[in-house]
Amino acid sequence: MHLFALNLSDLFLSLWRGTMQCDPDDDKSTWDWMVLVGDVWKRHGEDVAKAAKHLPSYFDKPPRNPAEKMNSGYKAQEFLNYLYVLGPALLRNILPKRYWQHFCKFVAGVRIVWQRKIPRDQLQRAHKLLCEVDLDFERLYYQRKASRLQFCRQSVHALVHTCPETVRVGPGGYRSQWTMERTIGNLGEEIKQHSNPYANLSQRGMRRCRANALVVMIPSLLPDKGLPAGAEDLGNGFILLRARDKFHQRVDGEYGSAILTFLEEEEGEAAKEGWFPRVARWARLRLPNGQIVRSVWKESKMATVRPARNVKYLYDKEVRYGEVQFFFQATINKTGKEHSLALVSVYSDPDPEILEESYGTVIQCDYFGEEALDVIAIRDIQAGVAMIPIGEDGAYFVAEKLGLDIDTMAGTEEDMHAD
Repeated sequence: MHLFALNLSDLFLSLWRGTMQCDPDDDKSTWDWMVLVGDVWKRHGEDVAKAAKHLPSYFDKPPRNPAEKMNSGYKAQEFLNYLYVLGPALLRNILPKRYWQHFCKFVAGVRIVWQRKIPRDQLQRAHKLLCEVDLDFERLYYQRKASRLQFCRQSVHALVHTCPETVRVGPGGYRSQWTMERTIGNLGEEIKQHSNPYANLSQRGMRRCRANALVVMIPSLLPDKGLPAGAEDLGNGFILLRARDKFHQRVDGEYGSAILTFLEEEEGEAAKEGWFPRVARWARLRLPNGQIVRSVWKESKMATVRPARNVKYLYDKEVRYGEVQFFFQATINKTGKEHSLALVSVYSDPDPEILEESYGTVIQCDYFGEEALDVIAIRDIQAGVAMIPIGEDGAYFVAEKLGLDIDTMAGTEEDMHAD
């Protein structure tokens, strides 16, 4: 956690902002990577704050404006969301290209090792990327000058050992300091006897261990809230959540045409002329990973909300991204089975040039609204994502939660009873 969230984050930002100590034999005017200064730094901080408003609540702590809050208790999670989620896209037109690509290569490697399960081929790619980052750091920043020896912190060399250590002791999510630091914080909050804090802390820890042991032996001691009123369990961790139409509604226009096309393809025959489907819309869906995805139908009426209506899903074994308009269920007469579906506005394929240049870290797509509607099966939805607007031409870039599968392992999930 500290290596990526704090140590290396501080190193890169110190270089780009020019706050790194400069040796008397060196000259900051030769630091062509020092671009986050003055008005550029202020505008970049504003861009980060604007982008953070588009991160759903399951991204935990959204990054505040770093130009204003970097020295005011900036959290580790804020650094992660800032640099590893938003950084590659927001820094693309600020950093010189060679430094930006070096950073993207670094982020690509970190995103791989920050997983709960890492396939061998991905870990091999991450090792290659991080080793290249280590070598390129010397070539681009340090430049093998004694006057810049302070650039070479031990955290840079640690990149070479990250993947081999992952093979030896397992992914970082299993040995992260998050759990220990959170436990220290929780126990510290429970201290009530400040005249004898250590004895008090010992008793609080003992009480917690006893409570945990009882829950393990008798799980029924934990209260089960059950499903919210009106929710429908679809199996395999998918749960439809209200709001829901009280009655089936006729769907016409572009929405109706998209659903009609889907039904005709499934049935294998054309519908009667002038016929449009009638469906009962659902507003929210709880995914197996604990995320809750909303839809345009209801979310567009919520004044102050961080959007949570974009999803990543599989279509013909390919990853695509879409904005959910609403969820619904429909019975296919040909099979007699009821299908749980979502009407989505499909984003374009990622810009191939940007994707390649950024080592896969910047997935930039175009949004077409009602001009690109499609119906997908709910079971094909893999995760909720954020789509962050960038530029003025209707382009968006994909932001995925870093370490989402680790959160799932820890039992972290959104409260179904909240909305």
